Amino acid sequence: MEAFLFIPCLVEHVLPQVGEATAVVLSRAGLTPVLPKGQTCCGQFAYKRGRADLVRPLAQRFVEIFAAAPVVVCPSGSCTAMVRRYPSLFDPADPWRERAEQVAAKTFELGQYLVDQLGLTDLGARFDATATLHASCQTSRVLGAGSQTEALLAKVAGLTLVPLSRPERCCGFGGAFSVDYPEVSQAILAEKIDDIVASGAEAVITAEPSCLLNIASALAKREIPVRPLHLAEVLAGGAL
Repeated sequence: MEAFLFIPCLVEHVLPQVGEATAVVLSRAGLTPVLPKGQTCCGQFAYKRGRADLVRPLAQRFVEIFAAAPVVVCPSGSCTAMVRRYPSLFDPADPWRERAEQVAAKTFELGQYLVDQLGLTDLGARFDATATLHASCQTSRVLGAGSQTEALLAKVAGLTLVPLSRPERCCGFGGAFSVDYPEVSQAILAEKIDDIVASGAEAVITAEPSCLLNIASALAKREIPVRPLHLAEVLAGGAL
């Protein structure tokens, strides 16, 4: 079975290794990853700015590209959640609404798809390290895929997960929030980094690219030797 890859902007331009790891993971799950050409931004940033008019053309293009896909898999909870919102951009009588509903119904975040749709938790991955998990707001609260991430990591050989003292805390990114309120965003991020350091972890894992980039940048600026990783990168380690 083919699984079409929906690669978010941040992954394509800044974190390409996450996209590559996602393809590896899907292959290990017995699927054939397909990367359709012509993908663009999902429109999430414009949507959160209240500009649904700018998102509709992006949604229509997405629907056209992925209409024939048996399933669409994305290594981002926030971008997956945006696709799930596409039907609301169109009036009930608009034919695009039904088309958007069909595509939204078959679009999944990576961990959510592996666990809920394929029934897989053990992909034969190995990662010898002590790590902590940053459960992103979008993946956990909006999409409801937090437990799936934990279930997959629990089966990774050699991985010891240690908890954060305040696991429910945001990393401070929040898309437009970090632009509008940079001082508040940085203060929230500083507390998140302090929690990561206090955990004693060698690595921090998250399923959300935007959180990963935000946390990685802060760790680098403070020269903290904690390795930031996406869930897909961890699951791509080892061999079946």
